[in-house]
Amino acid sequence: MSSSGPPLHNIFVYGSFQEPDVIKVILDRVPEMISATLPGFKMLSLKGRLYPCIVPSEEGDVHGKVLTGLNDKELKNLDTCEGNEYERVTVGAVRDDNFDKMPVKTYIWINKDDPEMDGEWDFEEWKRLHMKKFINTYKDIMESKRNPQVKESDPIKTALREEPENGPSS
Repeated sequence: MSSSGPPLHNIFVYGSFQEPDVIKVILDRVPEMISATLPGFKMLSLKGRLYPCIVPSEEGDVHGKVLTGLNDKELKNLDTCEGNEYERVTVGAVRDDNFDKMPVKTYIWINKDDPEMDGEWDFEEWKRLHMKKFINTYKDIMESKRNPQVKESDPIKTALREEPENGPSS
């Protein structure tokens, strides 16, 4: 009996991870991305952070993309980038092109009662104001993953924060 290799993963992404330039930094390639909707969840911004979260919600639908055919190493890269405030779970996403439901993995916010959750997250505003910083931060994160001796405490928590209104302190 022959094996066809390790299983590949389909991952539903939302927020900043819908941006192909971000995914290219994390995975070293841009896999096929299928537009999809995740019913039963809502996406929220997080106070002072440059990324959103999703939590279960009876009224909610989250629009995003399904990254198809990821290998185990790529999945680990996403795990690293999501950090420890998210939990990877299996859910059912609905393809926007043919309305087929497909099992996928996604990352949900662990603290469903987090007081830092604060209203809607705006993808276009994020692209305009924060995408460049986000991409540079993830380049650093992936580099530190390749070279663990150059390790920050938690670059996701520290670098992906909004600057204070009066700018960075010197």
